[in-house]
Amino acid sequence: MATETILSIFLGLGLAASAGFRVFLPLFALSLASHFNIIPLNESWLWVGGMPALITLGIAMIAEISAYYIPFIDNVLDIIATPLAAIAGTAAMASTLIHLDPMLTWGLAIIAGGGTATVMQGMTSATRLASSVKTAGIGNPVVSTAETGTALTLSSLAIFLPIIALVVVVFIFVVVFWLYRKFRK
Repeated sequence: MATETILSIFLGLGLAASAGFRVFLPLFALSLASHFNIIPLNESWLWVGGMPALITLGIAMIAEISAYYIPFIDNVLDIIATPLAAIAGTAAMASTLIHLDPMLTWGLAIIAGGGTATVMQGMTSATRLASSVKTAGIGNPVVSTAETGTALTLSSLAIFLPIIALVVVVFIFVVVFWLYRKFRK
């Protein structure tokens, strides 16, 4: 496999993980990066870098980030965001995979991209639920800010330093697995 293809896989995984924290932020970052020719996209997904997609994803991103600061709405959004994160993770992964057979592209996109986004979204939903229960929702804006910051950081790393993004994603998975095992006992 060519280095460019491997980096495109790392880019897709970083953006997919970011979609687990905020659905539209990594898609907007992908659109922006494509629009300014920072990253190449799969030829079927070139439309993502167009102005209509950029504007639409930007508005959706602002609406999503803002809505997470509204009590009760943030918990409802977590329910809606779970399947959307899987779709966004799949789309982010599929759009960034270049020079691969379509069967391999979609297999990786669904399993690695959608799976990564879903796991991350499950973690954020559990965190918000715990915050809602323990703080009566008062701590949720802090959780929302941390999630948005993580999504922004992961998206930026995925676009500019995809290898570091993959390391961060693996680190998050290890920490979540460790916390799960610790609290399960």
